[in-house]
Amino acid sequence: MTVVEFTKTAPDASAKRPFSALSVKNILFPTDFSPTSESALPYAVAIARRFGSTLHLLHVLSEANLLMMSGGVDYVSMGTIYEDAHAEAKEKLEKIAQRIEGVPHRIYARHGLIWTNLAGIIAENEVDLIVVGTHGRTGLGKLLLGSVAEGILRHAPCPVLTVGPKVSGRAKLPELSGRDLAPPEIDIQQILFATNFGRSAALVAGDAVSLAQEFHARLSLIHVVEDYTHLGSNPGPIEDNLQRLRELIPGNAQLQYVPEVLIEFGNAPEQILKAAAAREADMIILGAHSSSEVGGTHLPWSAAHHVIAQAHCPVLTIRQ
Repeated sequence: MTVVEFTKTAPDASAKRPFSALSVKNILFPTDFSPTSESALPYAVAIARRFGSTLHLLHVLSEANLLMMSGGVDYVSMGTIYEDAHAEAKEKLEKIAQRIEGVPHRIYARHGLIWTNLAGIIAENEVDLIVVGTHGRTGLGKLLLGSVAEGILRHAPCPVLTVGPKVSGRAKLPELSGRDLAPPEIDIQQILFATNFGRSAALVAGDAVSLAQEFHARLSLIHVVEDYTHLGSNPGPIEDNLQRLRELIPGNAQLQYVPEVLIEFGNAPEQILKAAAAREADMIILGAHSSSEVGGTHLPWSAAHHVIAQAHCPVLTIRQ
């Protein structure tokens, strides 16, 4: 069963918070030079072009990888291996930089703990957005995104745009092939914001509205009811949830299209993905407000992982 309606925005208590136009001055693109990382690069570049941002390209040489390369050799040889690895990483970063001509950028080849280096770049440059590629792998019943992407999602103080392995259709940007081709442009026509009415829901909804305004996109707000065994005898919560979704839309929103509010029933990640696919969403938005919770939607980690790894469009996780 699906409950869906389109609603006109109206002033309410949650709408009194003014929301500003999006400001994306600095974007961080961490890469390990893998195809997974490479798939996210066009999005980082397209967003940087759209907002006039500076793009920060980062590769971290981890201790573990250097030790594997060294094969247990002495410290003198270890130093040479590090110098060679650093030079190679810098060369690869410079090659990427050559493909994004016209976008202000900086490159960083760092050494040490990945998150420590990421956190330093974020703080030093007041990073507004991180763009990262993810992979979906199943093992022992748990869906994995990769340790780097998971660490970023858990700890990043700014929004994170993840590009999963199943992004396709209109949402998939072409690779950066060369200077003779037109650069990719980000085109967002449909946004799906999923919420479980967590403490940060109104704040993240305001950001979703700002994004819809920026791109003149359609906006759908979805809440999934997983335990609906008593709704047959007491359907009141359905209308209550619809009203809560309506109240997340700021009264001063200036949207080109009337927002859609949607109640679904069943498994949360599956219903979110189904709704996104049915609407050919170009972006799914989730919220987060602590290092242990993804989805100020309050989706459990496993559920958020499932959405991010299986989505056919990028997923924007906003921490408040």
